[in-house]
Amino acid sequence: MSFQPVLLFTDLLVFILIVCTVLFASQARRHAPSREAWRRVGRQPAAMASAAILSIFVVIGFMDSLHFRPQLPPGQGESAEVQKVAYSSEVLSLLDALLTPLRTQQEKTYSAPFARESFQRETVEQADGGQARIYPRLKYGASHLEEGESRLPDIVRRLAWTPLQSLIATGALLCLLAVGVARSRGIELAVTVRHILTGRTELAWRPVLAVIFLAALLLAAGVALVPHYHVLGTDKVGQDVLYLSLKSVRTGLVIGTLTTLIMLPFAVALGIVAGYLGGWVDDAIQYLYTVLNSIPSVLLIAASVLMMQVMIDTHPQWFDTAAERADARLLALCAILGMTSWTGLCRLLRGETLKLRELDYVQAARAFGASTAQILRRHILPNVMHIVLISVALDFSSLVLAEAVLSYVGIGVDPSTVSFGSMINAARAELAREPVVWWSLASAFGFMLALVLAANLFADAVRDAFDPRRQI
Repeated sequence: MSFQPVLLFTDLLVFILIVCTVLFASQARRHAPSREAWRRVGRQPAAMASAAILSIFVVIGFMDSLHFRPQLPPGQGESAEVQKVAYSSEVLSLLDALLTPLRTQQEKTYSAPFARESFQRETVEQADGGQARIYPRLKYGASHLEEGESRLPDIVRRLAWTPLQSLIATGALLCLLAVGVARSRGIELAVTVRHILTGRTELAWRPVLAVIFLAALLLAAGVALVPHYHVLGTDKVGQDVLYLSLKSVRTGLVIGTLTTLIMLPFAVALGIVAGYLGGWVDDAIQYLYTVLNSIPSVLLIAASVLMMQVMIDTHPQWFDTAAERADARLLALCAILGMTSWTGLCRLLRGETLKLRELDYVQAARAFGASTAQILRRHILPNVMHIVLISVALDFSSLVLAEAVLSYVGIGVDPSTVSFGSMINAARAELAREPVVWWSLASAFGFMLALVLAANLFADAVRDAFDPRRQI
């Protein structure tokens, strides 16, 4: 085999999360109230468009979670019978393999988007023996153009067919969607297509098609331009900024989702137990989260991350590759954020449980001899799940932003891990230059804005659909 599969800890958790999401969706389809609530979410165009955008980010993050070590070429002079199979110490992903031109075409230093010359002057020797300060040509960016040839006609020519390609891709998806809807509703295919295009379906599919069209257009444009230009420029060490932005997506998703999974058991268990049992148990749990809230969160996280970093540095034998070491720090950061951010949800669940325990059906269950564990599992927990679901959706975007802030102050992910925060931290020193190096910061800001805005809009729709107080 030409590669060796590598399973990192965060990869395993990402796969488990995907399986749990599928199981949750299957369970929600069989539960009538949940099914109706998700239909209310699907009827909102903003929610469906946001879900489509989040799905694209999830696909990027999933491809970046399929890691492997490529096989090294055989040594010179070795025969096929005696040569040993050796694998590189560099851990790559499926996304790295697909973005090979972006990953390998590295320049010396900064270059602006679509530039053909470096952003910085260099001293070069001239033919007459003198020296001159010029902007040298890039090694890869626009290297196919002759001296003096304009870039605009070449870019326009390469983008000429991208709208047609995106239309074809969107049309194929429309056909598949129409076939599925027509079969489920028992109506003609042509009528279904007309209803989807005019927005007369039960679910808002038209915004999804619009997002898919824009995504296909950007993908087609990228395929046409990436081998020939640095579309979003390069950073200080010459790495392609578009590649770094796409690699940062997985880090943001891991921080947002895994931290939530770590936080939920603490918040749910302690919240409903404190609200139902009361007494000294309630006092102890209240004291615990009050103390945690009294400590500045940044200082607590910084101290925990630094202690974890010292432990990782003093035990290098635990990790075979640098990727495993960076992954351990990422997982530790998720655990630290999760154990320090559960207090808000715990307080909400405690207050809701205080109200639920006085309702008639809970009192009846207690009168019939149901145990505390049965009441918590069958009566309290199902009736607070709407709060849990709403909080999870709302906390995702705040955790993505928290990673950016922590990496900005130097206590976030490992320096070898690409993230939005590390990109912003690397670009902040260049804002004082003249002219300003703006594209690294703008790219990280744009990708993070798309991810967080989509998550916020989707969370608003989920809150409106699942909050009983908002139902008419």
